Amino acid sequence: MTRKFWKRTEPMAPTGSDRSGPDRAELARLLPAPSAPEMTPDRRLLFEEHLLNEIHMSAPLPTTTRRPVRRALFIGVPVTAVALGTVFTVSALTSGGTTEPAAVEAPVVAIEAGSTVQLVSTAQQIAAAATAQRTPEPGPGQFIYIKSTVSWLSTSLNGATNESKTWVQPLHQREVWHTPDASRGWLDEPGYQAKGGIGLGANNPHSKPKNGKDIPGDEPRLSYDWLKAQPADPQALLKTIYAKLSGPRDRDQQAFEEIQEIINEQLVPAPTAAALYRAAAQVPGVVLVQNSQDAVGRGGLALARLDEKTGERTELVFDRTTFAYLGSRGVQVKEFGGIKPGTVVERTAVLERAVVNAEKERPAKGGTV
Repeated sequence: MTRKFWKRTEPMAPTGSDRSGPDRAELARLLPAPSAPEMTPDRRLLFEEHLLNEIHMSAPLPTTTRRPVRRALFIGVPVTAVALGTVFTVSALTSGGTTEPAAVEAPVVAIEAGSTVQLVSTAQQIAAAATAQRTPEPGPGQFIYIKSTVSWLSTSLNGATNESKTWVQPLHQREVWHTPDASRGWLDEPGYQAKGGIGLGANNPHSKPKNGKDIPGDEPRLSYDWLKAQPADPQALLKTIYAKLSGPRDRDQQAFEEIQEIINEQLVPAPTAAALYRAAAQVPGVVLVQNSQDAVGRGGLALARLDEKTGERTELVFDRTTFAYLGSRGVQVKEFGGIKPGTVVERTAVLERAVVNAEKERPAKGGTV
């Protein structure tokens, strides 16, 4: 902040009964410069609500599939900090008291228009590849293991200028173990969970009985057992998925994202996987994007759907030769909340799927699908 000192341009008025009043220029010179104005109450309340919301969203009860958007909040305080040219930052904590690694600038890509041309035929090729895939079946006492590379959205807000900037978590590893019925499991996500990982379902300390009632763990409909019991018919499966949805959001978008969550961190029986991919292509608004990319840079084509409310397009990426599922990507197609078009707000890449004999056990080399 630059202080401007006023220069006296005329002498002080003489004292006495004929005094016309003090010289304002002289008083301004003698008094200290006014401090930067404080934030208005309504603006302060807005920031407080924003901060509380970020903290609540950053430390939920974790699950294997419902991944909250983790955002690190940076607030430039427009009081003394502005005068000194200083930026204050506030970082939200994650569960277990772990401090998240510093966010990095979000990548920006060219937006390719999607099309329904070849959508059906491509979905059929993806389904055929899934049917031919040999998928191990977990037995009693075994665990499903999924290893991924992931990155999700972070945001920054400058309180002085009210400008926001989009950041993302640095790409990092995420490993999940869960039983076929999803009743128990383990999550290891270094830097974003407590050291060594955290329990899921009945293994999570927060799931223990409280006031005589059990706190439920993972949703049964996302388990391997649930998937195996579903019809291997895309229309019937889609009908079942829609019946489980709730809330005010676009139901078609919810259904598409439900399929995304299932295939990202689950072992899906081959017939059900084929039906899921065909069902995804039947969701209204889904298009085929010829060029997409997963979190580790593997290129492919994508079944994609635009969320008209948020402007984000969710892309399910498949290898263009083998049609194997690679991972997912979220691209901002329309500006929303200060996030510019082309910004990649989410990236995942499935690296390993396997069945292991114990929680926290990793598969032997060559034992993945």
